[in-house]
Amino acid sequence: MPRLLTALALSAALAALLVVDMRAADPTAAELAEALQHKYDAVKDFSADFVHTYQGGVLKKQLTERGTVLIKKPGKMRWDYTAPEKKQFVSDGAKIYFYIPADKQVIVSSFPPNAAEATPALFLAGKGRLTSEFTPSLVELPAGLPAGSRALKLVPKSKQPDYDWLVLAVDPATLAIQGLVTIDAQGGASTFAFTKLKDNVGLADTQFTFKIPRGVDVVTDTPRS
Repeated sequence: MPRLLTALALSAALAALLVVDMRAADPTAAELAEALQHKYDAVKDFSADFVHTYQGGVLKKQLTERGTVLIKKPGKMRWDYTAPEKKQFVSDGAKIYFYIPADKQVIVSSFPPNAAEATPALFLAGKGRLTSEFTPSLVELPAGLPAGSRALKLVPKSKQPDYDWLVLAVDPATLAIQGLVTIDAQGGASTFAFTKLKDNVGLADTQFTFKIPRGVDVVTDTPRS
């Protein structure tokens, strides 16, 4: 499932208020990462619309997808892609399901134990710590991300199979994550942009239940060692 967990990072920016006002001073990378961690610690769930663009890689392909995302702590996520191809990526906190109706196949894998993978998705879903699992630095804002955002580059301290590093576009006033760029080992860039962000809306656990459709093949994804 290439880039699937990374793609979740894509997730949303949250509008919860922080005691720290990042407009009052020019924060260091460590201070900005700490403020983000503090912000997301206060968020129980959120929803957003997203646009995902992928460019480059070995095949030099370009793809734009869009849909909606729901996330609820701890560990529950639902990504519904609506265009150009329908597909679903659902985690109930124990299992992860990836389903493309046109392929008539569901891939099932176990949720990474103890936040074993340092992905932004797991951070947003309440697993892992941004401040301890990444090395932060401030960089120039990548093209395609909202103007006025601060760009925070995060390099995972442990090697990740799906990406080398990522950049978050952070609203300096609200600390909302307005965009996300990840670079994979093949040089491909995944960019997520988030809109219509809502946090602490009281999402029900049933929204993260996935029922395997009849007549599809079920493939169990073997965990990476």
